[in-house]
Amino acid sequence: MNVLQPNELLTSIRIPATMAGAQFYFEKVRDRQVWDFPLVNVASAIKPDGGNIGSARIVVGAVSCVPRRLKDVEAAVAGKPRNEDTAKMAGEMAVQGAQTLRYNGYKVPLMRNLVKRAIRGSEGGSWTS
Repeated sequence: MNVLQPNELLTSIRIPATMAGAQFYFEKVRDRQVWDFPLVNVASAIKPDGGNIGSARIVVGAVSCVPRRLKDVEAAVAGKPRNEDTAKMAGEMAVQGAQTLRYNGYKVPLMRNLVKRAIRGSEGGSWTS
């Protein structure tokens, strides 16, 4: 799941200059405060273009064995206003085709709502620019 070798340590992460001016959002839902494992999480970087979304990068975690980038959702929200209608559309797109296992169907509405919040920029997560 990574390219680190034994005894190697990650010391920095560089964000490309193309994301300068982006607004970053992260939110994690977990079962209990004492657990660090998320039920679902979302991370986004949204570059505004006037009053609209210029470009977006959206990734969800804990919904499959590796983090999942939502490229279709990113393309769909580009150029649209950052409002409730766009957020709702993004949330619905994010869960299209989701296949749940026996006991994890609760993740579908969680994922839909976290993607909506990331697009809206709702409180509850971490928001920086």
